Amino acid sequence: MKKDVIISIKGIYKTEGDKDVVELMTQGTYSRKDGCYYLQYQESEATGMDGVTTTLKIIDDSLVSLSRSGMQGTQLMVEKGKRHLCHYDTGYGNLMVGVNAAKIESSLNDEGGDLHFKYSLDINSSLASENEVFINIKECKR
Repeated sequence: MKKDVIISIKGIYKTEGDKDVVELMTQGTYSRKDGCYYLQYQESEATGMDGVTTTLKIIDDSLVSLSRSGMQGTQLMVEKGKRHLCHYDTGYGNLMVGVNAAKIESSLNDEGGDLHFKYSLDINSSLASENEVFINIKECKR
């Protein structure tokens, strides 16, 4: 199964009392393989990552892997109950960041659905940001 989809993303990022909300709607592909769902889309100038491909791998309500390839290479693992050290390319340099999941909820099925995850990032064990992501996937109607 692989299909073209419309992806709506809302990200909320909190750092030291500041809050930033980013909303994006884009087209991409959605597929299922070996019991996991994959969501892939091209970043654009609007996100500041033109030329980057983002891929999300969703395993139940337990693990979301976000990887970016192209002009920036990033791999974040968001897993309930575990802290992962992950490679994060800022565009200006590379960092190793700790990722702690607070919540992962998925109602994804073969038609699409919703994904919500909340996690914190730390650098050298100091809190860098708290992040919350809401994703809605709908099949493109032709």
